[in-house]
Amino acid sequence: MIKLIKPYISFQEIEKEFQEIFESGYFTRGPYVKTFAERIKEYTKAKHAYLATSATTALWACMRLLNIMSGHEVIVSDFSFPATANIVEDVGAKPVFADVSPDTFNMLPEELEKKITPKTKAVLFVDALGNPSGIHEIKEICQKHQIPLIEDAACAMGSSERDVKCGNIADLTCFSFHPRKLLTTGEGGAITTNSDRLSELLAVKLAHGSIFHEGKYDFVDFGYNFRLPELQAVMGIKQIEKLDAIVQSRNAIRNQFIQELEPIGFKAQRVSPGVEYNVQSLVFQVPKRIQRDWLVNKLKDAGIETTLGTYCLSGTTYYRKRYNNVQPKAWELQNTTITFPCYEGLDVDFICNAVRRSLQ
Repeated sequence: MIKLIKPYISFQEIEKEFQEIFESGYFTRGPYVKTFAERIKEYTKAKHAYLATSATTALWACMRLLNIMSGHEVIVSDFSFPATANIVEDVGAKPVFADVSPDTFNMLPEELEKKITPKTKAVLFVDALGNPSGIHEIKEICQKHQIPLIEDAACAMGSSERDVKCGNIADLTCFSFHPRKLLTTGEGGAITTNSDRLSELLAVKLAHGSIFHEGKYDFVDFGYNFRLPELQAVMGIKQIEKLDAIVQSRNAIRNQFIQELEPIGFKAQRVSPGVEYNVQSLVFQVPKRIQRDWLVNKLKDAGIETTLGTYCLSGTTYYRKRYNNVQPKAWELQNTTITFPCYEGLDVDFICNAVRRSLQ
């Protein structure tokens, strides 16, 4: 079976550091956590970076930092993993779903403009599948209306727009290090910001509300244990060192797939001019004459693992029942997109030939 994902790290790369950590007994708040956070700052050019247990907890912390609560609204990209909307719902606010471009799969500026109300307390822009196309235009709208912009860059470590890395664009940016991401720590996440005020709050909130002062901890606020352990930080350090090479390799593979599949009716996710795309997921819309789920099953029979692109949040059972406001473009993308494997050593010709045979 050709697997959908393959990590860019081996045990041999981390064995020495793992042994050091076990011998030291320092599994948390150690030097590797500090180093990994510094490497993220250096890579993204963000002023501040903090590690977290996942992108979900990172996004949830952002809701708390901005004091978002019941009676508030957060405008959310509608083509994403459900965690994007769940964290808004969890703090008592209302996720307002903004439809997306059928080309880039990202929030449409005109959708954002028409959904801003006096209750809007933040905009949550998703770099769909790692693609930040259009985020600067969204940022300009947010600045015009003086609304904080949170970038759900769960998939976008390594991507950029207008020569600015994801992590250095929005007021707050959240990354994921889940196994499907280019940089994985098993589970894990990070938050970046250029705001000194938000940085001070983050440092406290992510560590039980504590500060270390005169040799002991003082709990100056309520907070949470969202800390990433040392072992996982080692994994992150090893991969961020080769991230640019990984991005370059995945773009080369993407170009191969485009050359093979677009002539037979598939349409690749589009990337705007000025965007460097990390190709976190290699996603195409299937030809109109076939059903996506049928193709996924045919390729499974051929020994190739694929899956859907991602989800129309407003069309999930929970949010459809709660708000009954399904966004049509995102709904179509959920039902017509397919994700192909994309990593070094992949036999692209074998996969594309299997697709052709399925269509015959």
